[in-house]
Amino acid sequence: MLGVLLLLVLSIGVAGYAYLQSPKFGAPPDQESLALFQQSPNYSDGIFHNLEPIPEITMESDSDRGWLDFFFTGDSGRAPPQALPTVKTNLHEIEQSEDIIVWLGHSSFYVQVAGQRILIDPVLSQNASPIPFTIQAFEGTSIYTVEDIPDIDYVLISHDHWDHLDYPTVMALKDQIDNVIVGLGVGSHFRSWGFDNDQIIETDWNTQISLDDELVIHVLPARHYSGRLFQRNQTLWVSFGIQSPQRQLYFSGDSGYGSHFQIIANALGAVDVAMLDAGQYDEQWRFTHMTPEDAAQAGRDLRATGVIPAHVGRFSLAFHDWDDPFNQLAGLEQDEPFGLLTPRIGEVIELASLSELDFNQWWNIDDTSDN
Repeated sequence: MLGVLLLLVLSIGVAGYAYLQSPKFGAPPDQESLALFQQSPNYSDGIFHNLEPIPEITMESDSDRGWLDFFFTGDSGRAPPQALPTVKTNLHEIEQSEDIIVWLGHSSFYVQVAGQRILIDPVLSQNASPIPFTIQAFEGTSIYTVEDIPDIDYVLISHDHWDHLDYPTVMALKDQIDNVIVGLGVGSHFRSWGFDNDQIIETDWNTQISLDDELVIHVLPARHYSGRLFQRNQTLWVSFGIQSPQRQLYFSGDSGYGSHFQIIANALGAVDVAMLDAGQYDEQWRFTHMTPEDAAQAGRDLRATGVIPAHVGRFSLAFHDWDDPFNQLAGLEQDEPFGLLTPRIGEVIELASLSELDFNQWWNIDDTSDN
């Protein structure tokens, strides 16, 4: 009996080790990358650091809201009671000269600016976790497939967490992607997945990338952490500014509130549209994600004309009700200098017509008549 038990434990260990060698986990930074990290003011003691230190993030093992409860119990408030209303815009038919944003759910966005097609943190998969059948997409939100995505000039990846860097999506889109822009260390994942080095722009915070006369990408700070497996902060988490002569856009990636928003605004000027982390919040990770109130303050700091809630609407990674971020932000909007932009997944935001846009509260499903 003991021999059978030992054999079972050994078999599980071997299977677990083999699973962890799966290419979807990516690759750690190589020696050349590590040497480059030493030049970064944000890297010391073998890891990257935030501008403002954060307390250790924990999910207490004795909490009644621990990991097993989160992944496997049925808290109905964390997911919509029925399929969400969406609008499946044909992205191939949008004139490339139009400046637009299309929310693809959670933190994924399709953006056209200055004639360039940009894809931000694309996750088209049904789940956002290395563990099968966990963190499943809400019903009705997986309306886009790889075939629906046109050829992409630049993919922007904010960090290497599973709900932002999705291996199946990246690999399925690989032949459609010209270039990727990532923080330090994240390029190692793409190289391990067969991307050419000259496709990868890998850089530190506060870097300005002039792509042509009409488009500049700013790689900027965020307040978060990174890691696809056990080791944290071996790669850098970033936010992005997307700037053309006509537009100033900002994507926060995952970020807690911090002084970096004011610093970014001082450097870039007022923002037309800010796509801001406004969901998946809890006191246990208070400093690495924003509450709706934090997101509103960040919108004020950035002097944004419009704010789109991100990190919401497709996956549940926190304990609050799935629609709480939308309801809170809608309640705050009347007192804010910015307009709240709440498109349905797939709905087009025309950047030339921001002042004319008016979205219904589609998340109030019982009050929504159109799908």
